[in-house]
Amino acid sequence: MLRANTHLTAVIDSVSTEVARGFSRMDVAVVINPLSGRGGHPGRARARAELASTVIESAGLAGEVFVTERAGHAFDLAKAALARGASRVVAWGGDGTMNEVGRALLYSPCALGLVRGGSGNGLARALGVPRQPAAALAYAFGAPTVSIDAGEIAGHVFLNIAGLGFDAHVAHAFSRHLGGRGLQQYVRVVSREIFGYAPARYRVEIDNDVREHRAFLLSIANGPQWGNGARIAPGARLDDGLLDVVIAETATPLRVALHVPRLFTGSIARARGVQTFRVATFTVTTEGPAALHVDGEPVACGGGAMNVRVLPAALRVCGSL
Repeated sequence: MLRANTHLTAVIDSVSTEVARGFSRMDVAVVINPLSGRGGHPGRARARAELASTVIESAGLAGEVFVTERAGHAFDLAKAALARGASRVVAWGGDGTMNEVGRALLYSPCALGLVRGGSGNGLARALGVPRQPAAALAYAFGAPTVSIDAGEIAGHVFLNIAGLGFDAHVAHAFSRHLGGRGLQQYVRVVSREIFGYAPARYRVEIDNDVREHRAFLLSIANGPQWGNGARIAPGARLDDGLLDVVIAETATPLRVALHVPRLFTGSIARARGVQTFRVATFTVTTEGPAALHVDGEPVACGGGAMNVRVLPAALRVCGSL
């Protein structure tokens, strides 16, 4: 049996009123972010909820469909589903939504399923999740599960990629952007911000090795790509117990533009001014407040010394490696 729970009551209630309430078990839950990608209007939220309902019922499963109301709500909903005994919780949204749901399931037997709904969908792409929502839902309910690592920076958990520098600066700018969501809007923000961006200084400590960098960006990758096939760390594996760190030194906008094709050919590590290393734990220190993103979501960061570490085999996911 299925029940939909959402703040869009007038839009989604028809999903819940057509099925019985008071079920005693939950096999799966689907958590939908109505604002991810180009979503946000009631018609799209309703369509997503109805599709999830249909696929759950077709699979003969007991479950609930939720639509988030606010930042952090996906985490709370996933925690509640876990407490109700769900074996799989599906995040329908972008990497930020997947981060919230995934964090709620860390070190539990419950697996994270993914439906692409964001601008980049880097984690879903790395796990081979089908592109079409109906296929992705069916995959999440029936695919084998595997264990992947997570990462942590300054106490913030990430599943795919965290970063300091220009990509974090863009994440903060994109969160304030009023022109809508989606890849096209993201590219527009990048094009606008790159000419005024000033690289920062970072101190990186790995055991007793200390390195000083003035860098355009410092990406910490558990998975290989930001999204849309842009692989900032082509060699990164989600299950190797290590994080891939990519540091791009100070560069002009022209040089950055010339390096962009390398993101899609898997050769960014060979670009001039790019350094990479693979590590389980390290410390990065900034001279002052710094822009930080965690799975594409901007995070307030006061700067100073930040400890970074991998969390080996921390999460079960529905996918393949």
